[in-house]
Amino acid sequence: MTTTAKDHSFPFDNDPYREILSQLLQDIAEIRHKVGLNAEKRLQNYTQYYRSGVLTKSASNLAHYLALRQFDLRHLQERLAQAGLSSLGRAESSVMSTLDTVIDLLHRALDPGYQAIGKNPSELGFNRGQQLLDQHTVELFGSHFENSKAHVMVTLASEAAWDYKLIKALLSKGMTCARINCAHDEPIIWHSMIRNIRRAEVEIGRDCRILMDLAGHKIRTGPIELGPAIHHIKVKRDAYGNVVEPGRIVLFDAACSEPLLEGEDTLFRVAIPTELFKVLAAGHRLGFVDARGKQRMLTIEKPISEHAWLACCGQPAFLPSGCDLTWMPPIAENENIPEVVYRLGEFSGAPKLIKVFKDDFLLLTDHGIDGAPAQYDESGVPIKPAQIGCTLSSAISKLQPTQAVWIDDGKVGAVVDKLTEAGVLLKITHARSNGVTIRSDKGINFPETELDLPALSDKDREDLNFACTHADMIGFSFVESLADMECLIEELAQRGATDLPIIAKIETNRAVRNLPEIILGTIGRHSLGIMIARGDLAVELGSARLAEIQEELLWLCEAAHVPVIWATQVLETIAKKGAKSRPEFTDAAMAVRAECVMLNKGPYILDALQALINVMIRMQEHQRKKFPRLRALHW
Repeated sequence: MTTTAKDHSFPFDNDPYREILSQLLQDIAEIRHKVGLNAEKRLQNYTQYYRSGVLTKSASNLAHYLALRQFDLRHLQERLAQAGLSSLGRAESSVMSTLDTVIDLLHRALDPGYQAIGKNPSELGFNRGQQLLDQHTVELFGSHFENSKAHVMVTLASEAAWDYKLIKALLSKGMTCARINCAHDEPIIWHSMIRNIRRAEVEIGRDCRILMDLAGHKIRTGPIELGPAIHHIKVKRDAYGNVVEPGRIVLFDAACSEPLLEGEDTLFRVAIPTELFKVLAAGHRLGFVDARGKQRMLTIEKPISEHAWLACCGQPAFLPSGCDLTWMPPIAENENIPEVVYRLGEFSGAPKLIKVFKDDFLLLTDHGIDGAPAQYDESGVPIKPAQIGCTLSSAISKLQPTQAVWIDDGKVGAVVDKLTEAGVLLKITHARSNGVTIRSDKGINFPETELDLPALSDKDREDLNFACTHADMIGFSFVESLADMECLIEELAQRGATDLPIIAKIETNRAVRNLPEIILGTIGRHSLGIMIARGDLAVELGSARLAEIQEELLWLCEAAHVPVIWATQVLETIAKKGAKSRPEFTDAAMAVRAECVMLNKGPYILDALQALINVMIRMQEHQRKKFPRLRALHW
C-alpha cells in the first residue's frame, strides 16, 4: 500500500473525535513520506556493499528506522494512545509496515467506503521483520536450549581445556555458545577446549557454537617495580591473638615446571631442590631464618600432586628468596641422620604498592619504564609523583591537556594536566575515598583521544589462522568503523573463511557513533552479530549514559534484524562468589531482550548459568523485546 503526504480531510459532521483522527492521519502520512525520502538518500551511500547493488529488507528497514527516529515523536505517541490506536513504540523490526497499518486504520475509521490499494499492510511485512531476526539468530547461534528462546554464551576458563566434566555440564545446563578469549592462553589450550566441546556435543546431542574473540590492541598498565624478594607467611588469629590456623605455602620440585594445583591456586609457590623433594615426607620439618633474623619452621603436611608438597608454618614469617633450609626428619625415623642444609629456590618480590587518591598526580610513562609509588620527603611532602607505564607507548604522544584517562575499568579517573619529557602528568579526579591501588596489566581507556590504531594487531592476524579453522564465529574487539570491518572481512577472505560470521564488539564511543554505517556496510555481504560490551562502554560513556545507549543499540540492531549479545558482569556475583545479588537479577531480566546473553567465567559458573536460564525462560513468557505479552497473572 502506497501513501503520500496529500490532503486527507473529510467532512467532520460536528464530531471532534473525527477531527483528531484526521489530523493524526495527516501527520503520520507526512512523516511516512519524509521517512521514505530520507532513508532512500542514506542508502545511496551503501549500494556498493550489496550483491548487484540490491539492498536487503533489513538494510532498508534500518534506514527507515534511522529516518523515523530523527523526529521527536513523544507528542504523537501520546495522541495515538489517547485515540486508542497502536503507538509507534514497537516499530523497530518493521517500520514502514507499522506506519502503513496505522494509516490504514485511520482511513477506515474516517471513510466507511475506503478500500486499500494493494495488500493489507500486515501482509507486506509487519511480522516479516521479526521472522528475519529469528532466522538470523538461529543462523548465528544455532538452535535454542530445549523449548526456550534462550541463548547463553559462556566465557571459558583455562580449566575447560582439561576438565571435560565442566564442559559437559555447561552444555547440559543450557550453554549454546562458548567464548574463547584469545587474549588468554594459547592455541594448544584452545584446541583442547574445542575438542572437549565437540565431544560433549556428540554425547549430549546438542550443538554449541564457538566464538573466538580476537584480543585487539590491549592498552594496559605496564609492569611495576618489584619490592624485596621476601614472602610474608601469614597466620590466622582469633580475637585474643592466638594462632588458630597456620600459614601455608606450596613447595614444588625444581625439576618440573611450576604446577597448576586445583584448589590451591591462591597459595604462594616456591621451588626446592630435587634431592630435597625426594626425601621429604609428611611430618618432616624445614628450618630457616627469616628476613628479621628469627628462627622459623616449615612442617610438611601432605602431597598435593606428584610434584608438590603442602607445607605450613605455625608462626608469622618473612621467607627470604634463596635462603638456607635445614632438613629435619622426625627423630624416630633414624636418630643417626644428620641435619642437611639445602637452598630454597629463587623467587621475585611482589610489585610495590602504588596507591592514589583524588587530587593526586600520576605520571603515565612509556611501556619500557616500570611503575613506582610516589616518593616523599621526611615531612611527608611529595617530591615525585607515582608513575605507571602504558603498553601502547604511541598513545602517550597523542594525549592533550584536559583529556580524560580511565584506568582499571573506571576505578581510577584522571585528566591530562600537562605533557612532560618523562611522560604525561595526570591529575586524579575519580577514586574511592580510601584510595585505589594501581596494578599492572589493567585496562587504560582514552575516550576523548583519537589513537588511529590499525584494525587488527599482528597477534590478531596470527590468531585468525587458528580461528578460521576451528571457530564458528569471530569476535572483533574494538571495532570502530566500517573501514575496520572491511579489514577483517578481507583477512577472512584471504584465509578462505568468507562464511565465518563476525561479532562486532561495541566498546567505544566512536563505535557507538558509527554503528549505523558498520551495520549497513556489512549485512549485505557478511553475516553479522553485535556484542554490547558494557564494561568498556561504561568507562567511555559513563554509567548513566550507558543505561540509555544500551537501549538504543538494542533498537538499532532490531531494526537491522541483527542479533545482539548482552555482555559484561551478568550475574557476576554468582559466577565469582556463589552469592546472589538482587540488582544483578534485575539486570538479567532486562538482558532477555537481547538474542544472546553472555556470562563470564568463575568458580560458580554452573550456578550462574542455571539461574540465568531460569530468569530468561520466565521473562520470555512476559515480554518479547519491548512488547509486553500479557500472560495471565494469578494473584
